[in-house]
Amino acid sequence: MTTQQMTDAELAAQPAAYWTGVAYEALIAFTRARQAELGFTQPQYWLLRNLSKNDISPDGHGMTVPELRQAMSSYIRPEDDLEAESKVLLERGWLTRDDEGRLWITESGEEARVDFKRHAPAIRERIHQGIDDADYVTALKVLQQMIRNVGGTLP
Repeated sequence: MTTQQMTDAELAAQPAAYWTGVAYEALIAFTRARQAELGFTQPQYWLLRNLSKNDISPDGHGMTVPELRQAMSSYIRPEDDLEAESKVLLERGWLTRDDEGRLWITESGEEARVDFKRHAPAIRERIHQGIDDADYVTALKVLQQMIRNVGGTLP
């Protein structure tokens, strides 16, 4: 029986961990494929975001790759090679590296970050197609309650 043929009762008995894992992998693959079509990777975007004082960085100070890895620890994937990704950004002139190994975002890197960011709404729109905001909010509230139920920590 496929999931399209399952009754609500059968769906309610499905393991949440399985379906959240399937959803996570599909959403990450979709997002990364769209970003690759646009000429950048998700880790490159995260590097720029974490170094920009106009985004995640609280002060715009440079960071080493290990510091960036730590800052991204809740969302970086095991296969993400921040050293290799930062080298691409250095070659593009979007980052510089100081004598202490800290990476700094350049003006052209900031322009690239802003350009990358403008693609996010279209990616989100495709992912949310056919899902109204109320259903999406309900789904997130359910997931948050499941996290609390098992003693997990919400961000």
